[in-house]
Order: sequence, then C-alpha cells, then structure tokens
Amino acid sequence: MIFQILTDSTADLATQWLTEHQVDVLGLTVQLDGVHYETVGPDQLTSPVLLEKMAAGSQPTTSQINVGQFEAYFTEKAQSGIAVLYVAFSSALSGTYQSAVMARDMVLDDYPGATITIVDTLAASAGEGYLVMEAARLRDAGLSLEETCDKIADLASRLKTHFLVDDLNHLMRGGRISKASAFIGGLVNIKPIISIQRDGKLESVAKVRGRKKAMTEFIQLALQDIAEPVAIVAYADDIETAESIKERLLTEPSIEEVHLFPLGPIIAAHVGPGTQAIFTIGKQMR
Repeated sequence: MIFQILTDSTADLATQWLTEHQVDVLGLTVQLDGVHYETVGPDQLTSPVLLEKMAAGSQPTTSQINVGQFEAYFTEKAQSGIAVLYVAFSSALSGTYQSAVMARDMVLDDYPGATITIVDTLAASAGEGYLVMEAARLRDAGLSLEETCDKIADLASRLKTHFLVDDLNHLMRGGRISKASAFIGGLVNIKPIISIQRDGKLESVAKVRGRKKAMTEFIQLALQDIAEPVAIVAYADDIETAESIKERLLTEPSIEEVHLFPLGPIIAAHVGPGTQAIFTIGKQMR
C-alpha cells in the first residue's frame, strides 16, 4: 500500500466497503435521550434506530472527533512509517477538520519525518464518501499521495450536493442554518431544497410548495452541469422514494450509473426523517 486513507463516519460508507478497501474510519458521536452513542464499531448507533426516535420527538446532538483521537491515530502511523491521507468532513459544518489539523501539527513536532495529509472536502454524507471511494481507487491504481490529493481536490471543487428535507428545524438546532431560514421552511407545505456551497456552508436554494413539485425541482437542480455520468442518491428512511429518484435520473443521457446510500446517523441527526440527497460532479466549480 502506498499510503493509508482515513475518513470519518460522516462519509456514510459501509463497514464492509471500508474493510475491503483498507480505509480506516474514526467516528463522531451522537447524544440521544441522555445516552452517548458511537458511530463506529460493533455497538454503533444505526440510522433506523435514530430516525425512529427522532420521528417520536427525540432531538439528538452530535460531537466532533477530538484532537486526542486524531493524535493517537496519527502517532501510530508515524511510528510505523506509514503515510496518511485523511479525507475529511467539511470544515464549515464541523470542528472535526480543525481537530485533525491540530493533532497533525502536534504529531509532526514529535515525528518531523511523518507524512500526514488532510483534505478538507467541504462535503458531507455520500458526497464525502464518493471522494473517499475515488481516493481509494486512485491509490490502488498506483497514484502517489500527491497525485491522489490533486485529483480529489479537483473533484471536491466540482461536487454538487442537494438535499430535499422535510423539516429545517433539525438543521437549525445544530446551528447549520439560521432560525429565519428554518421559519420560512416551516411554513405550510413548503419543502426547502438545501445545497452545499463553495465555502462548504449550507444554503437554501429553493422553497417549493408541495412535495411533488419540490421533488421535480430537486431533481432538475441536481441535473444541472453534469460532467461525470455517476450520481449518488442518499436517503434517510424512505428507500422507495430513493429508488424512484434513481429511475428518474437514469432516464437522463448524462447519467449512466446511480448508486443508493443510506444516510448515516451523524448526517441523519441533522437533516431528519424523510430527507433525500443527490450528489453529482459538475463541469464548473460549485
């Protein structure tokens, strides 16, 4: 192996895939009904359990990966002489990226010859996951760490993310959008469409009355400026709708493959039940 890839649990990648492709993962945590849950490991919180509790009124919160966790991981790799590429959750949505940067600097003080590279994807969920999968593919094809970083940075700059959410209050509680935006989205039968902008922040790009009209607008926005023939659809708890979105996307000449990903518990905790997301790679920077 040329270098070790690390990501975090916001990338929403299956444990089996991570194991098969030799990608390590550290987990953010969820606090739910007074209980602390991990999102990596045999006792991890699953999205179906979380979403069921949210539908019943629970209001989860999430915590970033701390400096100590990253320091322990980076130190182990530095002692073994293994170069690391960390493909990270958006710095605009979590302090996890900054924790990793602080830990890297600490470890490099003790091991100045270590190689620890961190890529801020400015992405989340299966968008981040797509970049991790591409990094693994490039590494396994023999590209160097530097070459892989360059290609991932280019893809990240053109990654388009659209979320169709039922309730913006979940994002408001986590500080991801303003109270004003949540209020507008809460008006009768208004379905907001959220996009991740160039700076990694969330922005409401459309507010459509009615789920059916919103779904049409959601798909149309996602299909603008397509460069790669692959799309990813992520869903909270409604795979039937995700399947119908997949079928609709595959009718477009610009789309040849559509992959379905369930939203993991960290992202699901912030967007809530009923959420759908589409990730594509555009020609232009987002």
